[in-house]
Amino acid sequence: MRTTPTLFRATAPAAIAAAILTPVLLTSFSAEAAFTDGPKAILDEAWQIIYREYVDESFNRTDWVEVRQELLGQNYTSRQAAYSQLRRVLRRLDDPYTRFLSPDQYAELTEQTSGEISGIGLQLRRDRTVGAVIVSDVIEDSPAAAAGIAVGDRIVLIDSRSTDLLSAERVSQLLHGDADTQVTLTIERDGETQTFIVARTRLEIRAVKAKLETQGGINVGYIRLDEFSAHAAEQMQAAIADLSTQGAEAFVLDLRNNPGGLLQASVDISRMWLRRGPIVRTVDRSGDSEEISANRTHLTELPMAVLVNGESASSSEIVTGALGDNDRAIVVGSTTFGKALVQSLHGLSDGSGVAVTVAHYYTPNGTDISRKGITPDIQVDLSSDERSILENDPDLMGTVEDPQFTEAVSALAIEIVALRQGQISPVAPTPQLGRTPDRD
Repeated sequence: MRTTPTLFRATAPAAIAAAILTPVLLTSFSAEAAFTDGPKAILDEAWQIIYREYVDESFNRTDWVEVRQELLGQNYTSRQAAYSQLRRVLRRLDDPYTRFLSPDQYAELTEQTSGEISGIGLQLRRDRTVGAVIVSDVIEDSPAAAAGIAVGDRIVLIDSRSTDLLSAERVSQLLHGDADTQVTLTIERDGETQTFIVARTRLEIRAVKAKLETQGGINVGYIRLDEFSAHAAEQMQAAIADLSTQGAEAFVLDLRNNPGGLLQASVDISRMWLRRGPIVRTVDRSGDSEEISANRTHLTELPMAVLVNGESASSSEIVTGALGDNDRAIVVGSTTFGKALVQSLHGLSDGSGVAVTVAHYYTPNGTDISRKGITPDIQVDLSSDERSILENDPDLMGTVEDPQFTEAVSALAIEIVALRQGQISPVAPTPQLGRTPDRD
């Protein structure tokens, strides 16, 4: 599932869930506008969160007090009518990342960032060449794996509903549901159909995929990170340790098509690669600045490259900027998305939510990447055919069939040869994530 590029301050699912705010009525407003129930109460909750936290105190030159009067001065026949009006006034901020989320959207986003999901354990893609939704990955030890569903299977029916006109995202939504409920799906394999009745369960989403790839005689630890969820850092730590044990001589961190996620996950992951140096600087609405730095909890100093493209956004750009500006990694690929804003995610009392832009961030060199992104050290743009091949067969990513990966390995070759000859000798500690950092 691809989503709008996201970067949230919330550090864990519990932090997101705990962000439900009771309306704080501001004494400068009339008591007549205070509501304790119904659609207007939700509008007032959302309005006050934005009033307190939004990064631009001018609200894009909008009188936000007048907006409150406008919101609460109308009568709404339903919550949906109130939601629609809130979305309309939020557009005045000209900020696509400050947005209202319906209860379903809020639940989906919090589930995504939690790194857990209630489903059967399938990842899907729509194969344009065959016009079908295809299983692209099966989570190990999941109900789908136990049932015998395999990569490459075509999803034909979900609870008797045809998938012919459905996107992969919509099919995924139909597969999700409460734990211990069942879903019936029909798949096609080798021209034959099979039907499975599978029980849903709570699953940890695998955000990290790793393998040792040998190319040009070099053992490269390839790690692909799909999103910065609550479990991403622990999965990354395990991948680095496992590949180091297997004899990796260098690492390639693949952040292509990664839309972002949790701010803390990007910080934790940056610290795994960086011994010292700044990671990111954030600036809030008051101009107050906070700089986050490495803390000597790094896991390796082996040579590394980072792969990015135009869909690498937000948290991906924080990690890329940190590793690039500190000369820790070679950045290879295409220019990144260019999102340098931080959101705070709040739940509202009816189960809906609001994401609010609360800060701007800058890379260690002080670069504002908004709308321009990060330009790679080595520009390698894929042709439409090359992109199509990798999208239709993700297993080819991080292989000789992947031009950006191949270029990254070539760029690392000189440093790897120097390592072999003993000309440089990196330290490769294996601390536990979150241990007390050394102090200079």
